[in-house]
Amino acid sequence: MKVVHTIEELRDQLRGQLRVSFVPTMGNLHEGHLALMKTARHHGDPVVASIFVNRLQFGPNEDFDRYPRTLAQDIEKLERDRNVYVLFAPDERELYPEPQQFRVQPDAGLGDMLEGEFRPGFFVGVSTIVLKLFSCVQPKVAVFGKKDYQQLMVVRKMCRQFQLPVEIVAQETVRAEDGLALSSRNTYLSPEERAEAPRLYANLQDIRARLQQGERNAQALEASAAQALAERGWKVDYIAVRRQNDLKPPTPEDMQQGEPLVALAAAKLGKTRLIDNLELD
Repeated sequence: MKVVHTIEELRDQLRGQLRVSFVPTMGNLHEGHLALMKTARHHGDPVVASIFVNRLQFGPNEDFDRYPRTLAQDIEKLERDRNVYVLFAPDERELYPEPQQFRVQPDAGLGDMLEGEFRPGFFVGVSTIVLKLFSCVQPKVAVFGKKDYQQLMVVRKMCRQFQLPVEIVAQETVRAEDGLALSSRNTYLSPEERAEAPRLYANLQDIRARLQQGERNAQALEASAAQALAERGWKVDYIAVRRQNDLKPPTPEDMQQGEPLVALAAAKLGKTRLIDNLELD
């Protein structure tokens, strides 16, 4: 595996490559990330991964400074896994040599709801860095995880509206045996919080079960799940039942006619904010 730190080195490695498959990450790699790399290898060659903790997508009081940075360990994992040909690991000055005055603003409908409401500016930061990385790597395919469901939709819509020649492939969420979605931020959890954390996914599974039993009141499902978490000490940002195609709330007709839905959740356990989702086909 080649490890490069500059855009010039990256382009030298990829010159003439027309089937590049790309996985952007913020590092602190786990099995979920490695699943993305494996999927990428099935969709193109060579596979390029990036590791960059993007300041633009962190709010003023979020965890940019303490976000885990484990480049040496990440390189070891990728070398053992043998799916990545080039790792692009730039520093901040390489990607932002001057203040980033041009930024990508997602449409208000998709970018300002759910995560966009509770993390203002998050999707501006995500869209801007993804577009910049696509410009550097020029991939044919890019792989994103479904755990960040709304982010996946924002990136897909950005590619469509800018006519970017990049196919966006979705990777199913990788979970621990107890159901917790793998995330770099799971390392923040205390042992007691880690034991409680799978309850977020369990509540989404309960929403699915109640739908299968005939419940058709989306707001009642959301309220019940949020209350169940709050009673156990969680601070819930949102639990939302939405349409898969646009993340808008389902109408009563949608609920009756079997519109594909997804349940999305974000909540704090102690000081750690976890997100998850479950498609409700």
